[in-house]
Amino acid sequence: MQKMGILGGRRWLSRGFSSNPLRVCVVGSGPAGFYTAEKMLKTHQQAQVDIIDRLPSPFGLVRSGVAPDHPETKIVINQFSKVAQHERCSFLGNVTLGSSISLSELRELYHVVVLAYGAESDRSLGIPGENLKGIHSAREFVWWYNGHPDGRNLEPDLKSTDTAVILGQGNVALDVARVLLRPTTELATTDIANHALAALEESSIRVVYLVGRRGPAQTACTAKELREILGIHNVDILIQESDLLLTPVDEEELKSNRIKRRVHELLSKAATSKPKHASLNQRELHFVFFRKPDSFQESEDRANHVSGVHFEKTVLKGVSPGKQIAVGAGEFEDIKCGMVLKSIGYKSVPVDGLPFDHKKGIVPNDRGRVLSDTSDPSVLEKGLYVCGWLKRGPSGIIATNLYCAEETVSSISEDLEKGGLISSSAMPKPGRDGLLQLLHDRNVRTVSFSDWEKIDSEERRLGSSRNKPREKLTTWDELYKTTSQ
Repeated sequence: MQKMGILGGRRWLSRGFSSNPLRVCVVGSGPAGFYTAEKMLKTHQQAQVDIIDRLPSPFGLVRSGVAPDHPETKIVINQFSKVAQHERCSFLGNVTLGSSISLSELRELYHVVVLAYGAESDRSLGIPGENLKGIHSAREFVWWYNGHPDGRNLEPDLKSTDTAVILGQGNVALDVARVLLRPTTELATTDIANHALAALEESSIRVVYLVGRRGPAQTACTAKELREILGIHNVDILIQESDLLLTPVDEEELKSNRIKRRVHELLSKAATSKPKHASLNQRELHFVFFRKPDSFQESEDRANHVSGVHFEKTVLKGVSPGKQIAVGAGEFEDIKCGMVLKSIGYKSVPVDGLPFDHKKGIVPNDRGRVLSDTSDPSVLEKGLYVCGWLKRGPSGIIATNLYCAEETVSSISEDLEKGGLISSSAMPKPGRDGLLQLLHDRNVRTVSFSDWEKIDSEERRLGSSRNKPREKLTTWDELYKTTSQ
């Protein structure tokens, strides 16, 4: 027996079965997306899961965000590949939510839509001079050295200055500083993009400032990341010992946070350990605390180009037990530089038809269930869920997304048990077949996981000739061309 259904004016045929399989679409193929898909496949034996992504390559920030000299962090790709190869799962790359297909169309096609597309924009400081040349977001710079096709044309000028200022002291800020300061002979055996390696080999940057609004007791990086950058060969670490003095409130904060306590210990040790051959070292890393950017200064020699940052000194003010914020102290100082990288946070991007909290930069949700109205948590968007940075904000490590996905899938399971997602009398959802038909009608060229494996194979082949794990294809044309071979 066949049933006829209509989607967006198009007719589709579906054979009537005794069961109506659960059709799930996960938007975004980073850790949040893959962990969600994995949990859905394990928890619901009949579920069919499709993962879509705007890029031709899967794995999100594992591929384009994790630093090239952290190969151990990328091992999780093996686990994600097994998920994509599961008989009830498919990956469809080059599918952009909003332009290739709308959110409302996806919700018609699938019983469950989980948005896990992360944060692909940047927070703004909103201070004078922010648009000067030589100022980039850390995200753009990370995409550039990791071979993301949207970062290929960044071309940061590393030759015209010997000093870079990085605003922020989290793990991404430390990654960026490490890539700028690490000997390129060490980077040459990683999967860093070839164009980035060539630029870094000719880089004039010898001094990097990592600047934070608060003190060393509030530093956002992990001890592991900090240890790594403090251990780079032939780099002088400079920290004002007076900055490391703790107030009673700082000590109370550290008492309850083992990681921040360890970070403070490492910084204190670095501040008092003077290198044996300080004068011989050609590179410097300065940790600067209690400073917030007030404006960017324009070069007198190079029109419309940054020449320094005007900082206001800060003091800490307690706002709640265990939480202090930085407030301006009314004193100012400058740090001269020819390059600035803003590592002040990623920002998620809303799409049409999606409730969005612009202040928090997240989709309002209750344990992953999307809320229609933030003022009434009982009004939910049926069948629509979030996971990852879109759900909780841009924070945490890769494993954080595992617990995040477990919570969202638990919410989906509860809603299924209540009968709120699939009706026995309703028409079956077209799912993947309907999606592929719609994309075909719009001439959207999809990239399957087997297509991605061609890209993967070619990158590994190119890398092996250069003693690298892979040589990334960094343009859309190269990626498409390889899938056609």
